[in-house]
Amino acid sequence: METKEDPMDIPLYPERRALGLADKPILDAAFSLLQPRISEFTFANLYLFRKAHHYELSMVKDALVVFGRGYDGEEYFLPPLSGEINGALAELFDDYLALYGADEQFLNGFPSIRNNLEINEDRDSFDYLYLRQELAELPGNRFHKKKNRINYFTRRHEYRIEPFASKHLEGALRFLDEWLRVRSGIESPSMMLEVEASAEALGMAPELGLEGVVALVEGEVRAFVLGEKLNDVTSLCHFEKADPFLDGLYQLIDREFCRLCFADSIYVNREQDLGEPNLRASKLSYHPVELVKKFRVRKK
Repeated sequence: METKEDPMDIPLYPERRALGLADKPILDAAFSLLQPRISEFTFANLYLFRKAHHYELSMVKDALVVFGRGYDGEEYFLPPLSGEINGALAELFDDYLALYGADEQFLNGFPSIRNNLEINEDRDSFDYLYLRQELAELPGNRFHKKKNRINYFTRRHEYRIEPFASKHLEGALRFLDEWLRVRSGIESPSMMLEVEASAEALGMAPELGLEGVVALVEGEVRAFVLGEKLNDVTSLCHFEKADPFLDGLYQLIDREFCRLCFADSIYVNREQDLGEPNLRASKLSYHPVELVKKFRVRKK
């Protein structure tokens, strides 16, 4: 059972404590003010991957900072969320910790951090940003292949698209187990951690503020997408799973998520590709309007 943390009881650096569900109000408030562009900066994302990345909180001077660990085991900290950020950065870099997830806007806002620092683009972590309406409508010749695959699926199967609700939970978890069995041993090392996060997201969707859609094929859940708002103009697609043996279903569930969810958003962020060639090719094939660059920064 997870230990319940007091959101006000965040220790002073170098002490840290694990991120917990009780931290949602304080982190939601920080992200609302920040209006982030990187996909890591939502409470749901941090909470659902708290075990995968060992997320912890600390106050560095008066700045709230999230610490984590990459899949390669390297410790890092995310851009500070509040307070006197230059002072917090100076202290953390003096301790030779690495900053992960700094976007260009952050780096440009704190030019003093560039002195005596090594700044490297992290291409595998770039977020893919799209026009939501384009993915909802798939207009023109650029999306001709996507529409063909959707038509291939819809001509051959009886299906329904519904907003994700508690009545779909059991079927979605059963489908997720099947999805994992098909890929066991052939995907990336992060796959099991992502599946665990997906399962928890399905079970805690209302509590975490997640919304999405499911595809019912012959009455059974065969695909789902879950996401949330990242900022005032951008939605965020967290989890996207579809039966790989139903050609065209991935394209259909992508389109329906963008069509039915967060229709007030101008953009949709579909997160990073983690350097996986097939995933990168798929994300590029949807014609992003921007790759949101992220950087790793460390003291030279």
